[in-house]
Amino acid sequence: MALTRRFLSALGIEADKIDEIITAHTDSIEGLKEQRDKYKADADKLPEVQKELDDLKKQGNGEDWESKYNELKTEYDQYKTDIEAKETKTAKEKAYSDLLKDAGVSEKRIASILRVTNLDDVELEDGKIKGCDDVKKSIESEWSDFIVRQEEQGAQTATPPRNDLGGGRPTGQSRAAQLAAQYHDNLYGAVKEDK
Repeated sequence: MALTRRFLSALGIEADKIDEIITAHTDSIEGLKEQRDKYKADADKLPEVQKELDDLKKQGNGEDWESKYNELKTEYDQYKTDIEAKETKTAKEKAYSDLLKDAGVSEKRIASILRVTNLDDVELEDGKIKGCDDVKKSIESEWSDFIVRQEEQGAQTATPPRNDLGGGRPTGQSRAAQLAAQYHDNLYGAVKEDK
């Protein structure tokens, strides 16, 4: 049902009030028509905007930007994980190496031991191996062949040092005989021995 002058006069509204109502109603309708036309124009543009958006998403080779972003993000996350794992492995190797040195393992063998040791189960705490006393005991038992033992050893008595290298007399004489020979040499001159 439309709002007309006849309808308003049938309701018993005065003529000057009818004009005001019709004017206000016309303004409302015009405002609504303007909004409708604007929304309709926007709706007509939507397929074009969607096409532009799809074109922007597509790269020259047809690859979607979103998938490329996700691929690069995955690669970056993997790179970051690899770096963290490498840093953790390096820290574990250093801590284990220090523990090997403390246990007395030869410096030459530490690199070889690190190559064959699985450090995945080792946990670090403040840059040191957690439970290092237990780990050190296991190192001392497992790698005992590589632990350097410092032992002091006396001279070999089976082969005493030679005394004839320094120009002295052969060691076959007793000390008393050597002193007597030296006294004789001092008084009467040295006697040459035939060899």
